[in-house]
Amino acid sequence: MKNQRDIKKQIEVLPDAPGVYYFIGPKLSANSYKLKAKDSRRILYIGKATSLKDRVRSYFVRDILMTRSPLIAKMLEEAEKVEFVQKDSVLEALIMEANEIKKYQPIYNSKEKDDKSYNYVTITKEDFPKIIITRSSGTYGPFPHGAELRQALKIIRKIFSYRDEKCKLTGKPCFNAQIGLCPGPCARRISKKDYNKIIRRIKLFFEGKKDTLIRSLELDMKKFAKEQKFEEAEQVKRKLFALDHIQDIALIRNDLVARSYKPGANFRIEAYDVAHISGKNAVGVMTVVSDGELDKSQYRKFKIKSDNPFVDKQGNNDTKNLKEILSRRLSHPEWKFPNLIVVDGGKGQINTARKVLIELGLEMIDVVSVVKDERHRAREILGLRDSTLDRSILLANAEAHRFAIGFHRKLRNKGFRI
Repeated sequence: MKNQRDIKKQIEVLPDAPGVYYFIGPKLSANSYKLKAKDSRRILYIGKATSLKDRVRSYFVRDILMTRSPLIAKMLEEAEKVEFVQKDSVLEALIMEANEIKKYQPIYNSKEKDDKSYNYVTITKEDFPKIIITRSSGTYGPFPHGAELRQALKIIRKIFSYRDEKCKLTGKPCFNAQIGLCPGPCARRISKKDYNKIIRRIKLFFEGKKDTLIRSLELDMKKFAKEQKFEEAEQVKRKLFALDHIQDIALIRNDLVARSYKPGANFRIEAYDVAHISGKNAVGVMTVVSDGELDKSQYRKFKIKSDNPFVDKQGNNDTKNLKEILSRRLSHPEWKFPNLIVVDGGKGQINTARKVLIELGLEMIDVVSVVKDERHRAREILGLRDSTLDRSILLANAEAHRFAIGFHRKLRNKGFRI
């Protein structure tokens, strides 16, 4: 059909990036359609995508009735063009999709699901509002996919902790308050004024006003710094960092699910190791394996800055060194984020790495560790993984050890105090 041929041509100019797409039907008069758009275009269907190009292209596979519902096949027959809005992240596309469906009420979104099968985010009306998922109606929505909404709330909650239905105002901290996902109105840790400031910022995010949200946080950070409240300023800085990395968060999660941890399509593994002499003059390194091959252009070196006053019986403090290295590395948004992190050691090193990732809202990046025997040979790989990655994991780990020793020796030979 001519319409579909025209749309297929439009697909070629769609970006390989997150966003929201619109299938547009024939124009109608203002009297025949409840228009909310700038012109008389008829929006048939709205969806969100990790890759706009790949997602829209998927509608035009062979045997459409075998892969799509008859309803969507009918929608495609009526569609005359595709429009899109590119977003910085899949999470922002998810929220925009919900807002756009609510605004335009496209006929095929409504037919595809009845009202009770949609999900909404509801902010309750009380002194310390709760944020919960509801059906049929709510503050924000509709969200077509409940699992994606729940995952989105997990990401948002890492940035802006909030109260949910399990948080009772009893004077004792709820479970989420104990793990940092609730600011603690349950235990009287936060005032009504400060809590509602958090809620206002969550509202800005769900309304798609990310720029306004960032400006508000930046003002807070400058205010705290001016008042020499450096701990509070650092907390705000972390929120800004997490907001800047929402794209990485969403795409990493999508990549890991889609690839099932199998190498290919730029699957990036980063390995870390530390070299020192009895805990002193420590250095750390990062090595990279992309799609099973060493990528030496991506290697990084770190001189450990901390004084390490707490060490083990052998004078080492590898977990503290690892924490410093990872924190510094993840503060560089210009470096591509990894799909998998490899550390040297056991459960202590895994837990340290995971804690850093959780603090930065990047807990979807998996971590494995390589346990060595007394001759420093790989004995075991700990952590959730796909065995097809074992060769790449061991390669990255061995290369990190070699690179760390070489870096440390080079500095010693130059007579530098590291």
